[in-house]
Amino acid sequence: MRHVKESLIEPSGLPPAQGEAEHLALALANSAIALPGGHMVDLLGTPAQANQWLAERGLAPVDAGMREMCATQLRSLREQVRSLFASWTEGLPALPAAVGAVNDAMTRIPTVPLLQWDDETGPYRATPHPTTAIVDHALAVLAADASDLLTGPDVDRLTACGSAPCNRYLLRYGRRQWCSTRCGDRARAARAYARRTAAM
Repeated sequence: MRHVKESLIEPSGLPPAQGEAEHLALALANSAIALPGGHMVDLLGTPAQANQWLAERGLAPVDAGMREMCATQLRSLREQVRSLFASWTEGLPALPAAVGAVNDAMTRIPTVPLLQWDDETGPYRATPHPTTAIVDHALAVLAADASDLLTGPDVDRLTACGSAPCNRYLLRYGRRQWCSTRCGDRARAARAYARRTAAM
């Protein structure tokens, strides 16, 4: 399992949410970040950004040369994973299209080493990852991680950040309901303001 670097600070100024180091799918879901004032940061907004995001997580070489179609596929999987996370955290049925998209991504690459034959050294087994399949491989890894998260013991800790307008997901530790200290401070300030206003 590849891990998110703990020191990553996104362009939004937010550190990774709790659980992103263990689950790349959580990092994928959180790669479109809603900020106060109606602003949005999309870490996969361009092919170069998508390439950088994948490279930082060990899913693509730095010089993979992503095209727009590849970035679009990554953003599409992100939306399907976010849909599944929302269904789980809100106690709603999952959209069949979201389940299908994750399953489709997982089956794009071989999951077992295939038989290969070298004319000089003979038969061997290997999982092929030609450069043309970099994105398919990344999508499969991310989809498998989303499936592992949703079916594993961590799913009971999966929650949405409790500070509007933040749209990130996290794995809850203890009673913490926020993806970052900044979101926690904003939520506490909003509650304090609401109490002061109600007392007037």
